[in-house]
Amino acid sequence: MTDVPLVTVVTPSFNQARFIRQTIESVLTQSYPRIEYLVMDGGSTDETRAILESYGDRLAWVSEPDRGQTDAINKGWRRARGTIVAYLNSDDTYLPGAVEKAVAGLCAHPEAGAVYGEGYHVDEVGRVIGRYPTEPFDMSRLAATCFICQPTVFLRRDVVERLGYLDGALGYCMDYDLWIRLARIARFVYLPEYLATTRLHVDAKTLAQRASVHDEILRTVHRHFGRVTSRWVYGYALAVLDAERRASRRADATFALRLIRVSLATFLRYRSAVPRSEWRLWLVWLRHALRRP
Repeated sequence: MTDVPLVTVVTPSFNQARFIRQTIESVLTQSYPRIEYLVMDGGSTDETRAILESYGDRLAWVSEPDRGQTDAINKGWRRARGTIVAYLNSDDTYLPGAVEKAVAGLCAHPEAGAVYGEGYHVDEVGRVIGRYPTEPFDMSRLAATCFICQPTVFLRRDVVERLGYLDGALGYCMDYDLWIRLARIARFVYLPEYLATTRLHVDAKTLAQRASVHDEILRTVHRHFGRVTSRWVYGYALAVLDAERRASRRADATFALRLIRVSLATFLRYRSAVPRSEWRLWLVWLRHALRRP
């Protein structure tokens, strides 16, 4: 089967023994015949290493200290032999046929630098709890929201090399940053197919560290577009105030007023203004904030 492209999938891992077997199985049971699978483990202290050893030569892996998720993915991609690369976090999974569908999409669109598809949010035990809010590609929309579901993305390796891989200075939104950079030199193709699941659980850093995540997103969006958008500002303000409220363990009657204060301060920090076209949207958000317990 050397007439089809080799696909390299990299899984960054650290102390995810309770999920990683499901991730591995979702890759190894794919119908596509040419997959190179690399697990880049950051020196886990749980049962991860024993799980990796149990797969013998069905996958390649290393377990050693690294500088975090971004570093692990870049290390894996630099080792990759495939002309198509992807990464699948150690708590996410591919759906059956995902790799085959992605490769078919890239082959059908030789001008494309990457393809992405639909994905599901799942809970800790793998139950579907909703659809990832995916949209057909639109660069202007990418400034406002990250509508690309990361585990559904497959990229041409030569494009990733031209971009210089993931930005090692980013610890949360390195994928979002890569999508923006890639879209400026190559085409993204949207596939209306469900390809992967992304797991929501309390230990996931995008949930456990929401304020830090949104702060990094704001800095990244401003760097690329010269402004910050209302949706990201609102998300950041909610994350900051929710963290404060959890710390105090009490409801705050002035939540909506403080939301306005944090949002305006954020707009001023980035020298951005609320677009007039979004004022009505802000009124909807504020009414929502007033109803929060």
